[in-house]
Amino acid sequence: MTESAITWGIAGLTALGVVARPFRWPEAVWAVFGAALLLAFRLIGPADIWAGISKGFDVYLFLIGMMLLSELARKEGLFDWVAAIATSHAKGSPRRLFLLVYIVGVVVTVFLSNDATAVVLTPAVYAACRAARVKDPMPYLLVCAFIANAASFVLPISNPANLVIFAGGEMPALSRWMATFLLPSIVSIVVTFACLYWTQRHALAKDTIARNVEEPALSHSAKLAGWGLLVTALILIGASAMHLDLGIPTFAAGVFTTIIVLALTRQSPIETMRGISWSVLPLVAGLFVIVEAVNHTGFTALLSERLALLAAHSQMQAVGVSGLSVAIVSNLVNNLPAGLFAGSAVQAAHVPDAVAGAVLIGVDLGPNLSVTGSLATILWLAALRREGLHMGAWAFLKLGAVVMLPALILSLAALSLT
Repeated sequence: MTESAITWGIAGLTALGVVARPFRWPEAVWAVFGAALLLAFRLIGPADIWAGISKGFDVYLFLIGMMLLSELARKEGLFDWVAAIATSHAKGSPRRLFLLVYIVGVVVTVFLSNDATAVVLTPAVYAACRAARVKDPMPYLLVCAFIANAASFVLPISNPANLVIFAGGEMPALSRWMATFLLPSIVSIVVTFACLYWTQRHALAKDTIARNVEEPALSHSAKLAGWGLLVTALILIGASAMHLDLGIPTFAAGVFTTIIVLALTRQSPIETMRGISWSVLPLVAGLFVIVEAVNHTGFTALLSERLALLAAHSQMQAVGVSGLSVAIVSNLVNNLPAGLFAGSAVQAAHVPDAVAGAVLIGVDLGPNLSVTGSLATILWLAALRREGLHMGAWAFLKLGAVVMLPALILSLAALSLT
């Protein structure tokens, strides 16, 4: 076997391990194991490993900051309070509760990233449904899964995959980002809501919820966490507007807010640190190394050449083909490795903003097709399991085909109009 074939074999097995999680080992184990195999077979050297890992520094800092803020808000009960307020304002109407949960999901995804929606909003919504004596909580929990991806390209901070795609390259300024993605984002959010509501309309019609739901008091520490989240969002929007990297300000805001809240409430940081999914960091680092190795085979150069030729022939065709192709691949191998490959190709091809935007939409919205499409959906499944609930892969695929495909096609069409 050639070195390229072995590299591709290890990359494929790594992607399979991340998606399927054999022996129920965490995704990070397979990513790190794949990188270690590449080193053991001398397909890459220590310098290549460092080059791959170093490309993700801004992503690691962003993830740490966001995970700190999300865990702090969860631990202080901020998300439980928000979900309970939404349930209270539903006033006994399942349809109104469905809409309110969707709106909350949009806000959390846009300003805290899609992983926060999956990890901390999902259990909060389930707790609120139990308090309201909801017969079937699944329609409201499905909202958390689908909006986590559908609203994840409103801002650069809405999805860590956005930073992954532009890792090692130039993140567009906020004004350019909004000019490219504002209309497609609105289309994605609205169409996803319409399709998801249509699939859940019968379940909502049969459901009943309590009219008088007690609104919990918001603790002082939860208010501080909320202010920290608001200030962080403003800082990151400002950083995006000034065309700055987002990792350092996110990390600084997360650490500073955590220190302030824990100091004022005289709490130990151990519990907060323990609640963070630290395994996400070696997962992303391992995938960066895998992509670095595959780049040595010439795959990225070939992909970027084909993308550039397609864009030169017809930009509209390039938008449709690249967006749909990346969406499908994201469901086969997970959107993190797909985003890394696609991002490298886009940066090398120097394609127009619309074509680069189509790739990003495919990476962000495409994973709504399957349970293994994105890290956020995998985390959502884990949150369901902790509550004793189950969503099968086939059931989600049938639902995802109805919800994701119209949203993706119409979002790409909206992108072509910008």
